[in-house]
Amino acid sequence: MLARYALMVEQPKSSYSIVWINKIAQVPQEEWDALAVPLLTPFLEWDWLNNMETSGSATGKTGWLPNHLTVWRNSPRRLVAAAPLYLKSHSYGEFVFDHQWADLASRLGIAYYPKLLGMSPFTPAEGYRFLIAAEENEEELTALMVKALDYFCDRNGISGVHFLYVEPQWRTLMEHHGFTSWLHHSYIWKNAGFKNFDDYLAIFNANQRRNIKRERKAVEKAGLRLQTLTGDEIPHALFPRMYAFYENTCDKFGWWGSKYLTKRFFEQLHYTYRHRVLFVAAYSEKDDRLPVGMSFCLTKGERLYGRYWGSLQEIDNLHFDACYYTPIEWAINHGIKIFDPGAGGRHKKRRGFPATPNYSLHRFYNQRLSQILQSYISEINEMERLEIEAINADLPFAQR
Repeated sequence: MLARYALMVEQPKSSYSIVWINKIAQVPQEEWDALAVPLLTPFLEWDWLNNMETSGSATGKTGWLPNHLTVWRNSPRRLVAAAPLYLKSHSYGEFVFDHQWADLASRLGIAYYPKLLGMSPFTPAEGYRFLIAAEENEEELTALMVKALDYFCDRNGISGVHFLYVEPQWRTLMEHHGFTSWLHHSYIWKNAGFKNFDDYLAIFNANQRRNIKRERKAVEKAGLRLQTLTGDEIPHALFPRMYAFYENTCDKFGWWGSKYLTKRFFEQLHYTYRHRVLFVAAYSEKDDRLPVGMSFCLTKGERLYGRYWGSLQEIDNLHFDACYYTPIEWAINHGIKIFDPGAGGRHKKRRGFPATPNYSLHRFYNQRLSQILQSYISEINEMERLEIEAINADLPFAQR
């Protein structure tokens, strides 16, 4: 199956060649990162995506068959554009819940899977887009890549192409190429010029300010000290430790635990990606050799992203401090403008993370599915917009 998708389509009388690859390692890291590193998101960089594959986290066996689209200039030969893509046999690990579309397709007798998906695996963070060299004509290469996607899906019977958590400006461009936008929301903290943590507290009403102070005090009374560690400050032992916490947290939720990443993924981060890692480690006063709980974040430029967390025992409010308050304090001190704490929102909206729109893009190749999408997407998006308004009308902010 892998060989079937590793095809090359030469564009006659063109300066470019389209190459489909099944491993990101087939592209030299320096060429891929020349396109990915300038982006705001860290989740499309070579080391992150390669680790997903080589660790056994995103593979054909897990239902994430890498099927990346690359564009090469023929003379001199160099990579000028790329799109991380995966052939999916299910919809897990995406956090955009299209199960209703899959169910509808099944009732209509239409094969929904496999589908072609563009996102960083298991990562519900805005920023996906085609990677295109700055000196190239973006419109021309985008049109070429969309045409290649259409040809590939038609030839291989793929039901549709889906791009999740897309970059806002890129969404507008792709709408011009016939993709349909579906509105969702995340919970995002934005730095309103805070000078310190007290400035952040000042945005809340009096009751919520007291609540946050009480929650942080409870962690202190439990005899815990929270420490932030980045890059080379992080001991090697903390990476497998983080996996143990991640595994424990996922196992608590059983089948719904979403345990997608392997231990090898975390261990490889130490060697390949620790320059982007921020750990918030909770050490006990009784034994400070290894943390009793941790949260795992990534940072790039003026952005911070929360990913996973866990602890050995239930400690009141440690989750809030390790995943929200201490990262926010670190963000303020390091000039971070945007903090995306990850999926979910029940706790986040009470702690200064308003519901913030994000979009996915979709194209169905079955005419009936496409017609249904076009008929109902405006209504679906309007319902989502009203939900975002309702959530944000109930935030515990001080009236100003």
